Amino acid sequence: MLLPVFVLVRRVDLADVIGSALVAKAAGAGARTIAAVLRRPVDTVRGWLRRFEQRAEHVRVYFTVLLVDTGPDPIPPAASVSVFADAVSAVVGAWKAAASRWPDIGEVSPWQLAAATSRGRLLSPRWP
Repeated sequence: MLLPVFVLVRRVDLADVIGSALVAKAAGAGARTIAAVLRRPVDTVRGWLRRFEQRAEHVRVYFTVLLVDTGPDPIPPAASVSVFADAVSAVVGAWKAAASRWPDIGEVSPWQLAAATSRGRLLSPRWP
């Protein structure tokens, strides 16, 4: 079964909704605050955050390599306070690198790019 670029495997919410939760967490927000803003159950949001936290180093490495391989003049993101925040920065950086190389890709969000490049498995335990 082929998934559209805006969803993740085994997730009901759009990749952009999940991505906004990950960005908020990287900025220091807690699960309850994020859930209230997104109008999603706290347990759902907490599940996204925990799964991403478990995969953060793999996500960081994968998207940093994608950033360096894709960008015409790549600048990898500097290290931040957490691996979680570094992984979020790597996803956004890879999206910026792809958008600078292929301007039409700017029509998709960083989280749609992440969903597409991970084949919908961004939060999957067996990816990458």
